Amino acid sequence: MSNIKEAIQQGKTYLGIEFGSTRIKAVLTDENYNPIASGGHNWENRLENGVWTYTLDDVWEGLKDCYSKLAADVAKQYDEKLTTVGAMGFSAMMHGYMAFDKSGELLVPFRTWRNTITGEASDILTEEFGYHIPQRWSIAHLYQAILNKEQHVSKVDFFTTLAGYVHWKLTGEKVIGVGDASGMFPIDSSTCDFNAGMLDKFDALIADKNFGFKIRDILPKVLVAGEDAGTLTEEGAKLLDPTGTLKAGISVCPPEGDAGTGMVATNSVGVRTGNISAGTSVFSMVVLEHDLSKAYPELDLVTTPSGEQVAMVHCNNCTSDLNAWVSLFREFAKDIGKEVDDDTLYGTLYRKAMEGDADCGGLLSYNYFSGESITGFDEGRPLFARRPDDKFNLSNFMRAHLYTALGALKIGNDILTKQENVKADFFFGQGGFFKIRGVGDRVMAAALDTPIKLMETAGEGGPWGQAILAGYMKQKAAGESLEKYLSDKVFVGGKVETCTPDSADVKGFDEFMKNYNAGLAIERAAVDSLK
Repeated sequence: MSNIKEAIQQGKTYLGIEFGSTRIKAVLTDENYNPIASGGHNWENRLENGVWTYTLDDVWEGLKDCYSKLAADVAKQYDEKLTTVGAMGFSAMMHGYMAFDKSGELLVPFRTWRNTITGEASDILTEEFGYHIPQRWSIAHLYQAILNKEQHVSKVDFFTTLAGYVHWKLTGEKVIGVGDASGMFPIDSSTCDFNAGMLDKFDALIADKNFGFKIRDILPKVLVAGEDAGTLTEEGAKLLDPTGTLKAGISVCPPEGDAGTGMVATNSVGVRTGNISAGTSVFSMVVLEHDLSKAYPELDLVTTPSGEQVAMVHCNNCTSDLNAWVSLFREFAKDIGKEVDDDTLYGTLYRKAMEGDADCGGLLSYNYFSGESITGFDEGRPLFARRPDDKFNLSNFMRAHLYTALGALKIGNDILTKQENVKADFFFGQGGFFKIRGVGDRVMAAALDTPIKLMETAGEGGPWGQAILAGYMKQKAAGESLEKYLSDKVFVGGKVETCTPDSADVKGFDEFMKNYNAGLAIERAAVDSLK
């Protein structure tokens, strides 16, 4: 306790704050990256005029509330005021579109990664670049706005991601970490910067529009892990902590995306390492040892925070429908006079799923709250379907919803393993899907037919990873790579649990996927019919 109090007093701590899809979370660590305090704020995107968005008030009120809870946690545990930290960093869900004019005003509401409204732009840019440009990428949003002849485009002076925006407002620096940048525009891993040839191609594509800008001029500057990304300004300190307790001048590391912080938090930045983040959305990443033979619409190429190429399978939907069904059971329990806490409710239902048939007894569901590009859907309709003679019981019902949360993910990973011979020795898992040990990890191992590893620290997730990146910036030795730093300084002796694939589960998941693929016509009919 006295050591932690001294570390807080002397600023020998690191702070990471991440804007997730449903929660903004702050984690404060000591110099050895042991979490010592945390704070959080729940938030939710909204569908307005057909666009998934958060308002700027959502961003800043959420950040202030998250930080105030962190400061309160420090005061409660250690009887100390949080006046400074050794370094800090901000991360957020990747992709999306935040465009600003010369005065720094947001031109259109923030368009998040969850939107599937840029199909035409995605197709044209993919063809033009010979490189897959997913719908959620920032450049796809910009080009779609150009195709739509949106008036705001001529006023764009700067566009960035959510993490890049928050960093800019707190430091005054228009920069971005290379991992987050790789979800804006293709990266050349040899230079750890935006791909120069593709930048030229984009400028040529829009030359006749006479917007008055080159694409290079309106993108943020790309930085790699370990580089200095500025300091917290007086104005930034007040935005973060309106009480004035937090002092300006704190070093800030490059802002990153949640994919990059997930890699760091799971020590998955080396070749053949993989990690999976499974919550509202789900994505898997494998650091590549060789280039892919061609571009695939189901696969993204992003980078680690230090610039190595990564194959990413990103799915818009994971646990939202699963959570909705759990909430239905909570409502039923309440109506019969049984108040049930989340741990008991989720634990009971998830473990019940493991009693079911390996193929879910033929039951089928789709968790598409929003569109799912891997299977070709711009919109989604959550649904459940069964044949009269399927084995309909609670265990199979819950198992089907756990399986379908990973259905699109499996499709993308099967391309990597079966067509491109890309192997991961294992995947580290993090996120709410893995909260009930022996369930989420077992289902994921069956889906990907690969061992799943869970760390004690993985529950801290992205903000912990961002705190590590802040510490790496301050403490790395000359020439010390991020991979070596993580192995030698961070992940030393930590407890790891490994779940190996069960052959019956693997076979059962494959049988479920036959129904899943055949039943996509049902999902299409639901989208077309339920307007």
